[in-house]
Amino acid sequence: MKVLRVLLTALSVLLPAVADAQDFPSKPIKLIVPFPPGGPNDIIARLVGQRMSEITRQPVLIDNRGGQAGVLGTDAIAKASPDGYTIGIVSASSLVINPTMEKVPYDVAKDFAPVTLVTTVPEMLVVASNVPASNMKELVALAKAQPGKLNFASAGVGGLPHLAGELLKLTANIDIVHIPYRGAAPAINDLLGQQVQMAFLDLPVLLPHIKAGTLRPIALGAPNRAPTSPDVPTTAEVGMPDILIENWYGMLAPGGTPEPIVSLLNRVANEAMNDPQVKQKLADQGLTVAGNTPAQFRDYIGSETRKWARVIKAAGLDTAK
Repeated sequence: MKVLRVLLTALSVLLPAVADAQDFPSKPIKLIVPFPPGGPNDIIARLVGQRMSEITRQPVLIDNRGGQAGVLGTDAIAKASPDGYTIGIVSASSLVINPTMEKVPYDVAKDFAPVTLVTTVPEMLVVASNVPASNMKELVALAKAQPGKLNFASAGVGGLPHLAGELLKLTANIDIVHIPYRGAAPAINDLLGQQVQMAFLDLPVLLPHIKAGTLRPIALGAPNRAPTSPDVPTTAEVGMPDILIENWYGMLAPGGTPEPIVSLLNRVANEAMNDPQVKQKLADQGLTVAGNTPAQFRDYIGSETRKWARVIKAAGLDTAK
């Protein structure tokens, strides 16, 4: 009799979630992007979200919430109702880097239901057009000749572009100053305006400026050259093989979202990402479609957290309390 009561209790919890999943989605889905419009996170979300909207026949509404290297928007996902109608696509910074460097208002292990890894993308080092350096050797020599005088921009404290700059400082033994911005788009604006001298940023947002000749590429933080920028050498080719910086973006739902709804979101997101047109548009931006199961994505977040914690400690950036 006791076993029967336990089974009935379990069914009473499970059946409403299954029923909700069968009806899901029956209204628009809000897709939070923790950065301003125009950056790589925004590009990815709009391409994938549009196809998800077509698949589900419900609007997928982009909600840009920039600030604190993605932490503010990511926190909004954590605090949303766990019904699948508020989700987000976030970068590595707010999930595996910021929580190691500083106190954040959410618990990565408890406050999110991982849905899927969406894309990966290498970081590229570029300099402003007025910087008298056309390659890594010249850039390092310039920085050593002017210690503390050159600035490097990032999309915010704790993001991969920030850590890439810190790794460059450690590897090349140079003194350059970090200038954080509220996203990649404003950082690029000041690069174009020659207010800062260099930056590691996601390849997609840099490609138009590289092609236009308004920013000068120095090196790509990846094992292989990018098909979209075949003339740009990798960091390994310029003598810095330890500077391998690959950003990634993943889809999350709030913690407590019923498993059937998370599974449905996973199926829809992976179908959208692997649509031939979406996949090609992402590839044109220098992005590689990933895709995995919720369990695999949770494990991936854990392994990335451990990896970047070692880098943060080596750079002396561990201020989390």
